[in-house]
Amino acid sequence: MIKPRFIIFFLFVMSCSTTTHLQNSPLGGLGVFDKQGHRGCRGLMPENTIPAMLKALDLGVTTLEMDVVITKDKKVVLSHEQWFSEDITTKPDGTYMGPREERRFNIYWMTYEDVKTFDVGMKPHPRFPQQQKMKVVKPLLSDLVDSVRHYMLSSKRELPYYNIEIKSDPEFDGVFQPKPDEFVELVVGVIREKGIEDHVNIQSFDFRTLQYLHQKYPSFKTAMLVEGFDTRSLEEQLKALGFTPAIYSPPFEIVNEKLIKKCHEQHIKIIPWTVNEKSKIEALKKMGVDGVISDYPNLFNE
Repeated sequence: MIKPRFIIFFLFVMSCSTTTHLQNSPLGGLGVFDKQGHRGCRGLMPENTIPAMLKALDLGVTTLEMDVVITKDKKVVLSHEQWFSEDITTKPDGTYMGPREERRFNIYWMTYEDVKTFDVGMKPHPRFPQQQKMKVVKPLLSDLVDSVRHYMLSSKRELPYYNIEIKSDPEFDGVFQPKPDEFVELVVGVIREKGIEDHVNIQSFDFRTLQYLHQKYPSFKTAMLVEGFDTRSLEEQLKALGFTPAIYSPPFEIVNEKLIKKCHEQHIKIIPWTVNEKSKIEALKKMGVDGVISDYPNLFNE
């Protein structure tokens, strides 16, 4: 028979172990520099695809950064634009997408069966010449999570974290995307179905989505994304948001020690985007940022 004192001691040890894991995890607290692969590893593989995410994991990222949009049949799909970008798309007829036609191919008005007929890995990317070319489609968020889980468990590695950007713009409601409440509910539905709530952060430039998420699902971690042309102070941005997010994500060019200090004083992590030079990653790390988002996660190991 197991003695009660042993049971109490065992539960105490397990509690300490869990607490330490959360404090040291990229999304759980300070302690670990968060190496985020932007759209998987856009500089090396087709963006927002399953091969890009798996490659990023092999390069040792702690967090997979990605974007999601919604289809006509309410599926959550990885995509940076709400349409098929000219930079990456080959149409079903084998021709490349042109700049004047891309917005006609609106993912919000396509079923996922339609989406799968477009290739997003074969067209040479004008800004990423190192990107490996392959036939690949935009995946469902649910399929990505399944693939990552299988890949990591089969190699006996820890599961990564997910930084999921909701691609929403107030000007696009009802045209290229659902309204914020429906958008958030669809994304949260997949996250909960796959049981990854504790491994997810939701980010967005559209504060409406973060506000709805915070009100309806306050346990979810959020990141406030801001553009470089947003001249408001951190305090003004936080006031506009209406609550304190877990993470502040500005463009790396505006980050300095004063901004980092302001964030940390309010217990906000600061993780800038998108840092594609080793020297800049190291400089930001020395300043005290909590992580960076990069198209080239191989730079983290060089």
